[in-house]
Amino acid sequence: MKKLIAIGLVLVLLFALAACGKDGSNETQNNLQTNPQTNGKPETTAANGTQKPENTGAAGNSSGSQPADAPALTGKLHLINLDDRDPSILRGVSIYGNQAGSTDFNSKNPATENIRCAFELNEYVGFIPDTDQTYGIKVWVLKHREDQSSYETTQFADLMPGFATYCDLHFDTDEPERNYWGEFYLNPDDCEPGYYDFVFVYEGKAIATLLTRFYGQGELSEKSDDELANLK
Repeated sequence: MKKLIAIGLVLVLLFALAACGKDGSNETQNNLQTNPQTNGKPETTAANGTQKPENTGAAGNSSGSQPADAPALTGKLHLINLDDRDPSILRGVSIYGNQAGSTDFNSKNPATENIRCAFELNEYVGFIPDTDQTYGIKVWVLKHREDQSSYETTQFADLMPGFATYCDLHFDTDEPERNYWGEFYLNPDDCEPGYYDFVFVYEGKAIATLLTRFYGQGELSEKSDDELANLK
């Protein structure tokens, strides 16, 4: 009698174990059907429970990428009209480069809109202003400031710290046919890709600003004129 009871208990345990194994298999299968993207691998989730994007490598950190809070390139010259300065000294400007864009793209007439404002590091950048002055206007190149109004109170001097470079604009009266005013470039050993302000200065005071963006060497060379014009 005891043997029969023991055999019965063993059979009950075997049936119970078989049932548990089947339920576990069904649960795993249901999880795979509900989350087919996991392919049997655990999902990687952020702290808030949302799925993390896949790691796409270093491209997202390249100089060609644009941060979500990046300023928008408008190609517009912002004139600073205050009582202690005359912004009409600079009626417009044409800016050109020697690494990207066709000759037509780099030889526009001076204007206050649709000004070229995207360049490469190590690219020679030149200016042709619309002005009655033959000298005295300088272009200071500084890392972009969120507070643009700070330029209204800045006294610009040759030894002012915190700038990338500056260009002294003066008309070459010896060769007037060249219409040459001055050029500069940003050395990649000293400057990094990113947003910069061109600040046009006369008698030590800012009279206009232009938001620009500098890319890494070779990033713009193969782009068409339309692509360059649409860079934001």
